[in-house]
Amino acid sequence: MDYIGVDLGTSAVKLLLMDAEGRIRKIVSKEYPLSLPKPGWSEQNPQDWLDKTLEGLRELTEGVPPEEIGGIGIGGQMHGLVTLDKDDRPIRPAILWNDGRSQEETQYLNEVIGKEKLARYTANIAFAGFTAPKILWMKKNEPEAFGRVAKIMLPKDFLVYKLTGVFATDLSDASGMLLLDVKNRRWSQEMLDICGITESMLPRLYESYEVVGNLLPAAARSLGLTEDVKVVAGAGDNAAAAVGTGAVGDGRCNISLGTSGTVFISSRAFKVDRFNSIHSFDHADGSYHLMGCMLSAAACNKWWTEDILGAGDNEKEQRPITRLGENQVLFLPYLMGERSPHNNPNARALFIGMSMDTTRADMTQAVLEGVAFGLRDSLEVARSLGVAVHSATICGGGAKSPLWKRMIANIMNLRVEETESEEGPAMGGAMLAAVGCGAYESVEAAVEKIVKVVRVVEPEPQLVEKYEAQYRRFREVYPAVKALY
Repeated sequence: MDYIGVDLGTSAVKLLLMDAEGRIRKIVSKEYPLSLPKPGWSEQNPQDWLDKTLEGLRELTEGVPPEEIGGIGIGGQMHGLVTLDKDDRPIRPAILWNDGRSQEETQYLNEVIGKEKLARYTANIAFAGFTAPKILWMKKNEPEAFGRVAKIMLPKDFLVYKLTGVFATDLSDASGMLLLDVKNRRWSQEMLDICGITESMLPRLYESYEVVGNLLPAAARSLGLTEDVKVVAGAGDNAAAAVGTGAVGDGRCNISLGTSGTVFISSRAFKVDRFNSIHSFDHADGSYHLMGCMLSAAACNKWWTEDILGAGDNEKEQRPITRLGENQVLFLPYLMGERSPHNNPNARALFIGMSMDTTRADMTQAVLEGVAFGLRDSLEVARSLGVAVHSATICGGGAKSPLWKRMIANIMNLRVEETESEEGPAMGGAMLAAVGCGAYESVEAAVEKIVKVVRVVEPEPQLVEKYEAQYRRFREVYPAVKALY
């Protein structure tokens, strides 16, 4: 049997065909537009997701006997608000994870309802990107539209609903809505009451690997597949990427160096940071995970090399950087504000420590190191909870840089592992489908068979010591300038 993994991203949907042994047979990608109707707003048309996904599925399975397709698993952008009316039509464009319009609602939740209550109800506090503040924004600013809401769902769940007719979500993605009692894996009635919604407006909860249904007859005919194709609940993109890179079980870590950056740590036990500076979510393997999210990671390097330097060759810019752990220039990587660990949308980036002999290479080095230091902030929160992390897999566009991987290994004092597949959420989605269809007895069993480490970057004791001193300097900068924001 073959299994399909789908990664519903912000700019494109990526689809992957994998056989039962984990070998990738084909990859297809389809782009769709992003709408920015007002400053700070970010929206998409759910129908675009569906049209491009169906188009991609047809291309992906062209020439493959229909009976060989066993199942589909979808990983997708988290936190987005998709609303349907009683006739299952989208009421308005989806409000995406990177939309900042709900800052007032976020402030209301954190300061009026109170962070302590939110943490008790959901294990997390409010962030502007989360779904609950978006619901409150829509209720306040679009009351007529809000009054027509019959179903509230996340982006990938719209695809699952259109493919199967089942109104479902998975626990990892639902964790990012600020509506879920993460510890007990159920909707929080307190949060539903705060948002003025009912449980009937929300999808049924599933584990990521559970089958929610089969392809609807019309969907099967449209795709040239059989109605026997199973669709699993899927996962939020970070949890799906963690499955695809092997971060399941206890104390496994995945670092993502994408446009944004994440430190994802799996845990069999429920843990929560008392300051809620990193997220405590359910995981796609049936357990839990901790996650720190930086809003700008590889985006910092892109901004620096392309927008500021006017260069497009990262390798050329990084070639002169040889004196690691000795840079006097520091960079705070908060170009778009910051989520973990500061939860400050007003934070901004800065360079500090420059002198007349500071070079272009020093500045480039500071940007790369600043992102790594920012990621370490989240790792340190997890370590404070007693989580022992000794190695991490790495993915994302920034992971293509050998220099950046070496910095991360030494700044975080972790063994950094590269896996054979770099497909992240799409690979994880296919693996979840394989588990749901019975090819593997558990997500951990699928990871053990499929995920292969091909390269390793070990921390270097002398460099670890140098970077430890630099990290202590980095930690002092944000508190010193916080009042200026």
